[in-house]
Formats: sequence, structure tokens, C-alpha cells
Amino acid sequence: MKICVYGASSDRLDKKFIESGEKIGEKLAENGCDLIFGGGATGMMGAVARGVKAKGGKVCGITPSFFNVDGVVFDKCDELIFTETMSERKKLLREKADGLLVTPGGIGTFDEFFEVITLRQLSLHKKPIAIYNVDGYFDPLNNLLENAIEKKFMTEKNRDLYFISDNADEIINYLLNYTPDGKTVFDYKNFKL
Repeated sequence: MKICVYGASSDRLDKKFIESGEKIGEKLAENGCDLIFGGGATGMMGAVARGVKAKGGKVCGITPSFFNVDGVVFDKCDELIFTETMSERKKLLREKADGLLVTPGGIGTFDEFFEVITLRQLSLHKKPIAIYNVDGYFDPLNNLLENAIEKKFMTEKNRDLYFISDNADEIINYLLNYTPDGKTVFDYKNFKL
């Protein structure tokens, strides 16, 4: 199984985030998963990649060519794909993966999460989306989504679009055992402009 991991590239993260990234990377590889990621050498991206490689997993980095400078790209990728744009990168990351894992990150990670959850809602992919909630990092995001449900901007069915946990084993179990229900979350028949 190929898992796309989204996450921070920042090298200023607290050690607990880096350790959690390496840990989940190791668990991915131990469970036969290969990594598809943004190709970064630092932050959560680099941590997960190091964890996967430490346990013998394969790593595919996909990054825009303008990031191809010393120290930015993870130098132990088994495959490295350069794109012209960030949009092309995001598309390839999503398409090459069987499952999607969101780890702590900033604006780019939020962008990637909201894109894949929107596409999942529209039934344009059926891939599992897991959010690794290290140290409660994604609690505010989860509260935002719950608020949108409570105020009727999203339906309760939207909760089925993603899984959130602070437990690496639960995350791996979800990704490996996910089966799409085949139901469209977005109700096209009753949609009116």
C-alpha cells in the first residue's frame, strides 16, 4: 500500500513532533507501506521519510523543481519526481497514493487536507484520509469541522470523510483496513443552484 503523507517542512518543530513523525514512518514500513510525500528533508516530511527508510520501506518524493536546492529535498528517496508547479505536485501525490495521512503542518498542509477532503466529499476519490493528531495539534481543526456540522454548513455524514487520532497504531489500522462504502456523500440529486 502506498501512503501519501502531508506535513510540515519546518526545521523548527518541537522534538515531540519529529519523534512522532519518525515513529509513524517506521510503523508504515513495518506494515508493508511505501511512502509518497512532498520530498522534503526536514520537518514532519523528513521525519516520516527517515522512519520509513529506517525500517526498509520505499520512499517516493514529489516536489517542484524550484525546491531542488541543497538541504531541501530528502536525499534518500528511492524515486524522486520533479514537477513544474505546486498544483501538479499535489495532483501526483494524491493520484499515486492508496491512502492519505495528514500530519501536523502549516498552510500547505491545510491546503492539501481541504483539497483531498473536498474531492472525497464529491466522490472524486475513495481513498482513506487519516489525521495524526500529535499533541492535540489538530484539535482546533476538528472543532472547526464540528462547528460547521453543528451550524448546518456540513452534514453529519461529512464525519465519515476522515479519521482523526493521536494514536499511531489506530491511524495505521484505519489506513490498512479502510473500505470505501461506495456511497456519495454529496447529494447531487437534491443539489440546486
